[in-house]
Amino acid sequence: MLGAIIGDIAGSRFEFHNNRSKDFIFFTHDCFVTDDSIMTLSVAKAIVACKGNYDRVGALAVQYMQEIGRLYPDCGYGGTFRHWIFDDKPEPYDSFGNGAAMRVSACGFAARTEEEAKRLSKAVTEISHDHPEGIKGAESVSVAIFMAKNGATRQEIRRRIENDYYPLGFTLDEIRATYQFNETCQETVPQAMVAFFESVSFEDAVRNAISIGGDSDTLAAITGSIAEAYYGIEKNAEKAAMKFLDGRLRDIYREWKKFIKTVYTPQRDR
Repeated sequence: MLGAIIGDIAGSRFEFHNNRSKDFIFFTHDCFVTDDSIMTLSVAKAIVACKGNYDRVGALAVQYMQEIGRLYPDCGYGGTFRHWIFDDKPEPYDSFGNGAAMRVSACGFAARTEEEAKRLSKAVTEISHDHPEGIKGAESVSVAIFMAKNGATRQEIRRRIENDYYPLGFTLDEIRATYQFNETCQETVPQAMVAFFESVSFEDAVRNAISIGGDSDTLAAITGSIAEAYYGIEKNAEKAAMKFLDGRLRDIYREWKKFIKTVYTPQRDR
């Protein structure tokens, strides 16, 4: 989950001022936390609150996404989702926006089986993004994270994504000059996946995602979430990212860290 936060922060300053290169300072004073991190942490809080029994994870996700989300009204929500955040009776609205995929990483990390990864991602996605493409985008990210954390190779993960979710017949170099800002899962998740598959480290994966332009913070959040599960994250990167979170968000992250230690041991031997 930290990978999504780091990707979001690193990509935040490039969302509307794209940088089509991997050569940039990773964190600067111009970086900031967006809705990608805030919703990721909200979903994580819902998962932690379940204490291993995920029957109510969807309802808790609504509760925390609204409670926490309303405290950050200017963090970058899309218009319809912003209405959902502040609605007293929020309902799904047939969305396939990439917000479905950027907030779901905690599901892949918390899941004890691949089927549970799918169920968790669906439960926390369909509360707003109930279009089949939204659910597919979230599920593909959750499954990729689950596979990565359990020792799958990049080739194995790629085969699964191509067989079950998206065609990936392109390289970043081929699309870098022409890829445009797009807020759909269909035109964000595959690109974020390829950014991971072409990487050699966690930071390289995030740089890959940012380098193609488009919705930079969300692309990097999705890529970063998978890259964390595969490569891990160095302690200094975690410390640097925490400086961009306020006390409330850091507390949620600390709760998550305590919880996730009871769920799995990261696999790093590749």
